[in-house]
Amino acid sequence: MISRELALRLREAGLVWRPEAGDRFQFLKQDMESTGTELFTVSDMTIEAHHYPTGVVLGFNGTTEWALDSVALEDALWFPREDQLRQALRGTFLRLERDDAGRFVVRTVFRGEPREHAADTAEDAYALAVLAEVESALA
Repeated sequence: MISRELALRLREAGLVWRPEAGDRFQFLKQDMESTGTELFTVSDMTIEAHHYPTGVVLGFNGTTEWALDSVALEDALWFPREDQLRQALRGTFLRLERDDAGRFVVRTVFRGEPREHAADTAEDAYALAVLAEVESALA
């Protein structure tokens, strides 16, 4: 799983989250009592994404330990999975490999320019690649 810092950077860069079952998230603000850095998973059984004209709300269904009915999408921090990060790269993704030091390297081509993004985990390498692509697209 990517770090909270990387998840925040992806959010700030503009990576869009469309919640689906299996997605992981935390509360964006960590000052809510008892939530700490607890990770939640969107599930049809307990936490569902409800789509309204006013926005998306993550509804907590039948959770007895929380005095919480729902949280607005903008108040949640998404932790994308490796497959979701790879998907976000779309046609820029070339391959994932390991370097001589054992680090994971994601190779991409953005606007004809080859790039590589290395990290200790595949998810982090993908996250760094997505972050670079999003930031470059906005520049």
